[in-house]
Amino acid sequence: MTIEITGFNWVPDFARGYVRDLRPRWACEEIGQPYTTRLISPVPPKPAYYFDEQPWGQVPVLHDAGIQLFESGAILLHLAEKDTRLLSRDPQQRATTLAWLFASLNSVEPGLFELGNVTLFSKDEEWAKLRKPSLIEDIGKRLDRLADALGDRDWLVGEFSVADIAMVTVLRNADGSELISSRPALAAYVERGMARPGFRRAMDAQLADFQPAPVAA
Repeated sequence: MTIEITGFNWVPDFARGYVRDLRPRWACEEIGQPYTTRLISPVPPKPAYYFDEQPWGQVPVLHDAGIQLFESGAILLHLAEKDTRLLSRDPQQRATTLAWLFASLNSVEPGLFELGNVTLFSKDEEWAKLRKPSLIEDIGKRLDRLADALGDRDWLVGEFSVADIAMVTVLRNADGSELISSRPALAAYVERGMARPGFRRAMDAQLADFQPAPVAA
């Protein structure tokens, strides 16, 4: 049965390839799950009906055989339940995978999200200039612990899993900074993720869906 993933039909150039519908697209590609896309405009006004599906008007939203779901982490978990290639049925392996899935979104992503605000959207604000040094230090400490936990493994839980889809897409938010490049284990980890055929297909599909200019829904 085909799954529908909602994404945007346009975003600024700097955001292309980073919108979070990339995560469920990648998960589908890894397990050979067919999906279609429903595209909406990020430019207000967004369709009134959409706020009944996603309270903040963000993407992605998933429709799957009568099930409607928002939040990329919840969607990843839903998709991972379909296939052991994303989520092991071994109790401990499953538990560890879920812990890392949540860690990527709760322990790593918030700092990188704030860094994007500080260095891009609010970079000329005085508060952002004052916040940046301590924020980078805090993020660095978390990334050091992540690198230690990864060790010399290719993937977080040994075999590739849904946790790696989440973590790789989170770490990509630090592209262009030394936060990743100065930590070779994490840089190599991100490169391994991006080299997977499933990632490349998901990326190509997202980029192909973007139109050259904003189009209202």
